[in-house]
Amino acid sequence: MTRVVLELAGLLALVVLAVAWLRQRAHRAGLQRLLDAASEELQRLQQACARLAPAGVVNRLVADGVAELGEMPAQRKEVTALFADLVGYTAISEQLDAAVLARVLNGYFQCMSDAIHEHRGHVSTFLGDGILAYFGALQPNPWQSADAVRAALAMRAAMAEYNRELARESLPALHVGIGIHRGSGLVGLIGSRERMEYGFVGRTVNLAARVQALTRTHGVDILVTDAVRSELDGRFALDAMPAEAVKGIAEPVVTYAVRERVAAHEAKQPPPSP
Repeated sequence: MTRVVLELAGLLALVVLAVAWLRQRAHRAGLQRLLDAASEELQRLQQACARLAPAGVVNRLVADGVAELGEMPAQRKEVTALFADLVGYTAISEQLDAAVLARVLNGYFQCMSDAIHEHRGHVSTFLGDGILAYFGALQPNPWQSADAVRAALAMRAAMAEYNRELARESLPALHVGIGIHRGSGLVGLIGSRERMEYGFVGRTVNLAARVQALTRTHGVDILVTDAVRSELDGRFALDAMPAEAVKGIAEPVVTYAVRERVAAHEAKQPPPSP
């Protein structure tokens, strides 16, 4: 009898241990599900925030905690600003139904943004039908001006491809003007308690916008300032434009139209030393 009791006691102990193990396993599985759900939610939040601020800024906020939002110090940096704007947008907007116009604009913003991102730039904001983008604002980039011009050339090619798509739908073609300038300014999270955005503030942005407006004056699609031209090598084909007075700038501004990027073997080389 005693032996039977001991065996039953041992069996009961095994059952208790088994139940405890199963409960612990279920608890761990439940925790894992919670962790997986939290991870997915964090990823969705990061992706949503990345549409409002550069990914590098979002990752830093996640690492430091949202409470540190107001503690990210602004910095003064040398940045290349690219400003793009549609030419003749008002006339086009009056021709198209609102839903069609929105679809056309969204396609335009997407292909332009893709070209910018592919060349290490980031889109700061959309201003009506305009696009403001920066190169060298997030991380140091000694090739930022060349990247900006490459992005502008990619935008030109993307616009040509997009216009072919629009033509297949019998929709009017779009034309973009792009101005690029390089200079210093304040970079960081700027705004009020209710709304902040990662931006670049200074004269550089204003001049990039003014240069973009000069594309209509000179009848070209891409213009760069002398500050940008001085950072480029012979692989970029540039044509000097007449100096023009612009609002807010004391001296007339000299700009250069960007034709195409030439092959390396065609690049102008400095004359051999005597």
